[in-house]
Amino acid sequence: MIYTIMMCFVMVLWMSMYNVALQYGTVNLEVVAAGWMGFPFAYLFGMCCDWFIASRIAKGVAFRYLVKPQDSVLKKILCISGGMVVCMVILMSFYGACERAFHTGTWNEVPMTWLTNIPRNFIMALPFQFLIAGPLVRRVFRAAFPEGKVLA
Repeated sequence: MIYTIMMCFVMVLWMSMYNVALQYGTVNLEVVAAGWMGFPFAYLFGMCCDWFIASRIAKGVAFRYLVKPQDSVLKKILCISGGMVVCMVILMSFYGACERAFHTGTWNEVPMTWLTNIPRNFIMALPFQFLIAGPLVRRVFRAAFPEGKVLA
């Protein structure tokens, strides 16, 4: 649970800033403020999606079709993380489309905005997860909770 809280925090915060920057067409303090203001609801939605939907799908697909118990830890991490990104991008892109419609009143544009957001978010979320968020959160988590040192 702690790992999920940490990972979701990093990914949702980064992707919130990214999406606001795309919307504003620039990166400045106004973008950071707007991204931060929208973050709490996005984080709650993201945590629920992560915990109840995406992790179950990603782990189910990974362990059924992609990895075996004897596979390397790296292969397991990449398969599960990749599956999580796919699921979360689809779900959070829908959230973003609905949030935009809430602020603009253009609810009829939600399907097209959602479909437009998916590839934009995917091209940022996948490399960010594999190269920055995943390694960073795993390192911080393992520093706080060393393997074999924490009692269950």
